[in-house]
Amino acid sequence: MPIIDAVEIVGLREFRRALREIGPAAPRRLRVAGNDAAALVVGRARRDMPVRSGKARASVRAKSTQAAVKITEGGPRAPYTPWLDYGGSVGVNDSAKRPFIADGRYVYPAYYASKPEFEGLLRTALQGIADDAGLELG
Repeated sequence: MPIIDAVEIVGLREFRRALREIGPAAPRRLRVAGNDAAALVVGRARRDMPVRSGKARASVRAKSTQAAVKITEGGPRAPYTPWLDYGGSVGVNDSAKRPFIADGRYVYPAYYASKPEFEGLLRTALQGIADDAGLELG
């Protein structure tokens, strides 16, 4: 299992609570901000991923809530994508082998390479949301 290197936003729970008091549309902007930041990582991971049919590349997506952003890969149309990224042995009698890399080949390296820009986009978006709502970030 790869090491999770999360970006933690201190005070996010209180910030979301204050936004809910302002109106129903304000908290939704947090999800949009998370998706915009995650688009950097998704784009870089997709760019680096090999293409045969394009299904593995298309399966890399950002999913977010107001409190978290996740990048997923694989699914019913491309169930082999995690194997492509991390490696291991699959198939009949483990006939398909790929060297295992704990941090993967595409998604985590894309995240690590994009992390400063990712954090900057989130910081800018949160500041903009706070400014529009009349809140002050500490």
